[in-house]
Amino acid sequence: MIPFFFKFHSVMRYALVTGGSKGIGRDICLKLASMEYYVLVNYNRSETGAGETLEMILRNGGKGELIKFDVSNPDEVNAVLDKWIEENSDSYIEVLVNNAGIRKDAVLVWMTDDEWKDVINTNLSGFFYVTRKLIKDMMVRKYGRIVNVVSLSGIKGLPGQTNYSASKAGVIAATKALAQEVGKKNVTVNAVAPGYIVTDMTKDLDEKDFKSIIPLNRFGTPGEVAEVVGFLASESSSYINGEVISVNGGLYT
Repeated sequence: MIPFFFKFHSVMRYALVTGGSKGIGRDICLKLASMEYYVLVNYNRSETGAGETLEMILRNGGKGELIKFDVSNPDEVNAVLDKWIEENSDSYIEVLVNNAGIRKDAVLVWMTDDEWKDVINTNLSGFFYVTRKLIKDMMVRKYGRIVNVVSLSGIKGLPGQTNYSASKAGVIAATKALAQEVGKKNVTVNAVAPGYIVTDMTKDLDEKDFKSIIPLNRFGTPGEVAEVVGFLASESSSYINGEVISVNGGLYT
């Protein structure tokens, strides 16, 4: 007879990370894999980067696979995830990290329609399309963790980022509302708001020009963000719901 403990832990547990090809998304994938999740590494265009993420997961003894779709395209989201759900009918994605996001900075007076729509569609609508598809199974199974990667820009607002700030603030509000809808089903919804983190998104910024305004006197790392995401994705965070945790070195509280 197989002990209950062994049977419980032999069941594959799945996590999906959107935008997992690089930066914060890559470190989140690695963190969840270290927590014994089978990680679905989502990407849209960066197939090489996503492949590198998966290779790192496998090299470290984890498990995962690539899953390609554009979060801003609802037909693509539905088709790909419906296929995955059909092929894995005995399981479900219990952790969703909505990390995919883009920036197209411009002062509002010069911002184009496409610069507005592209950022809103990816960062805000993408959260909606992916979450809507997966949350039903979490509610039916009475367990789920949704973690949304937002931004200091969505809390404080940053000049030149009216579109980005609006998209991230929208996800913050959606996080708080959805948390109240699904909490009774043992599904938690939280957000992590990074400040200045060393990624491709900040590569055009000189850290020396900004660290003087950050109490910790430096930019953060993707791994530091991933640690918080990992906690919120774990069972240890079971009584945290509808919260936004800032990871910004004390820059804005």
